[in-house]
This record gives sequence, C-alpha cells and structure tokens, in this order.
Amino acid sequence: MFGRPVSLFTVFGFEIKVDASWLILATLITWSLARGLFPEYYKDLPPSAYWWMGAAGAAGLFISIIIHELTHSLVARNYGVVMKEITLFIFGGVAHMEEDPPHPKAEFMIAVVGPLSSFLMGVCAFLLYRLGVSVGWPVTVTGVLNYLFWMNIVLAVFNMIPAFPLDGGRILRSALWRWKKDVRWSTNISSQIGSGFGLALIILGIFYIVTGHFVGGLWWFLIGMFVRFAAQSSYRQILARSLFHTKKVRDLMVANPVTVPRSISLEDFIRDYVYQYHFKAYPVTSFGRLSGCIFLNQLNAIPRDEWGRQTVGAVAIPCNEDITIGPDEDANKALAKMSRTGNSRLLVVNGDELEGVLSLKDMLALLSLKMELNDWEKSK
Repeated sequence: MFGRPVSLFTVFGFEIKVDASWLILATLITWSLARGLFPEYYKDLPPSAYWWMGAAGAAGLFISIIIHELTHSLVARNYGVVMKEITLFIFGGVAHMEEDPPHPKAEFMIAVVGPLSSFLMGVCAFLLYRLGVSVGWPVTVTGVLNYLFWMNIVLAVFNMIPAFPLDGGRILRSALWRWKKDVRWSTNISSQIGSGFGLALIILGIFYIVTGHFVGGLWWFLIGMFVRFAAQSSYRQILARSLFHTKKVRDLMVANPVTVPRSISLEDFIRDYVYQYHFKAYPVTSFGRLSGCIFLNQLNAIPRDEWGRQTVGAVAIPCNEDITIGPDEDANKALAKMSRTGNSRLLVVNGDELEGVLSLKDMLALLSLKMELNDWEKSK
C-alpha cells in the first residue's frame, strides 16, 4: 500500500514481508491496548507495564497473523499452488497466490485451514492463560494471553463470514464451484456477496462516526472499503486469468521496443529517451543484442555534472529475472510476475535477443475491452 514491502525473514520457503502500513496498525494496537483495554481490566499497574503489555499484545497478533497465512500457504503448496511470499499490511496479512486453486477441494482446504488455525491458537492461548492463573503468573502475562485468546477467536469467526475475499467467502466459492462446475460464475456470486458485505461495513462505519465513535467508525469504514474493493477486483482477476490462459507472451507483446545504445551519454539518454517516453527502465543494446538495463533510480547516485561524461553502458546493469520473461511463457505467468515485483513492463527476451516488451497497460486495456463485451452480452 505504501511502496514496496520490506522482507523480514523466510520460513518454510515462504518470504515474510511487511508493508509500511503495518507499522501504523502495530502502533495503533499498542496504543489502544496500553491506554484503553489493559488499564480498563487490570487496575493499578504502572504505566510502563501497560505499554509492555500493549507491545506484547501487538507482537502476539503479528505472530498469529503470520501463522494464519502460513497455514494457507502450506496447504496451497500441497495442492501445487505456487505461493512464495506473505505480506503483512494495515488490514492484516495476505498470502500471494500466483494462480487459482486447481479444483474446489483445493480451494476449500486452503481456505478453511486459516480460521481453523486461528481457532486453535485461541485455544492454546486460553489454556496457557488458565495455567498462568492457576500457578500465579504475573497479571501482565496472563492479561496478554487472555487478549490473544479473544483476538484469535474473533479473527476465526470474522474470517468465516461467507463474503469473498474472506476465508468464508472462499469456502462459499468452493461449494458453488463444486455445484456448478464453473469457477468464473462461483467467483462472481461470492464476490457480489463480498461487495455487499463491504458496503454494509462502510455504512456501519459511517453510523459510528456520526454518533461520535470516530476511531471505531473509521476502522469499520476502511475495512469495508478494503473488503468491497478486494471482492470486486477478485472477479476481474478471474476474468484476466481466463482471458490470458490461452495467450502466450509473444501474442501480447509490442515488437521493436524502444532501446538505448550503450555508447550514448547519460545526458543524451535523459533528453532523448526519458523526457520523451517517461519509462522507469530501458533495455540497453549493443550491436543489436541486449546487453543490460538502465533504471532511472540509478541516476540518483551519479552527480549531475558527470552526466555528460558517463555513458549508458558504464551505468547499465544485467537485466534480472524480475524484469524479463520468455516469449513462449504463459501470459498469466507474466501477470503474476508483474504483481509480485511491481514492474509494469517486462522485457521479452530469447537468449540475448530482445524480441519485445510486455506492458501491464496493454494487458489491462485488453481485459477492459473483454469486460465491456461481457457486460454488453449480458444486457442483450
């Protein structure tokens, strides 16, 4: 949401990343626990104790969300669905699937394990809480365990609401998919329910705001906006995957793309290419062969008075796999790579030959046309 997520660590082969927006959530949770919840239920503790409890509660929630998403990812891997990373952001966490589950059973198992894991974590926290109370653990410890018990149960119940993209909505989609044998129709129905649920949360948030509960109302409003947007985009995503499933990269690429010679100066590069085409990255060629890439952010490290003396070839770096793709690759793979890396343009390469450029803008234009045709057909 706020730029490229930062990688924290890798577990079971999954890269755990955090979006900058998660820091907002962690700060708000710590503050609300330290200044509101814990002082309300556990009286006469030092202020520092409440802040330590608030930080521990936020850290426990952080771990709970990671475990929840890890269970999704592990089950998805068991069914052959590619998942490489988990990102935490202001509304929780998301495990990035590069493709849809292969069949309804896989969809059901991937979805149901998340709420189940949250429920089991809640049970574990409750058992530890009861043990701590019986043996006399400090209230600062038992209080955090009690909070984690209730929070995990709430997460499990909320995620079971049958509104896409919540886990309950995915379970509903799996049932509809099994019934009708049509993943596109199933996604459309569950997404419409999710969109309606998101709208209900938005209305609830507005109600709380106008009745004086601004902070709580704002959260419900933002969560509703997120659910509604995610539900609507999920149907567009399934349309995209079905549209691009039969397409190869070479079918959608633009041949004879803009290339930059190695020999020109950075000053000429800025004047003749950056100001004219406004791309963030450019392929660099030498004698008709791809020799590297140059990115605009590389120029930040080079003093302005050296632009006339430095050549593009001296600055260019090898084009890595995040910005390149083969011409015979599936178009959905290209779309997944763009989503994962944040690159909106991929160089289509065959060995050291540059065959073209694949643009997200062009792919979305084709998808938009397809959706308009679908809407037109439905209106007939």
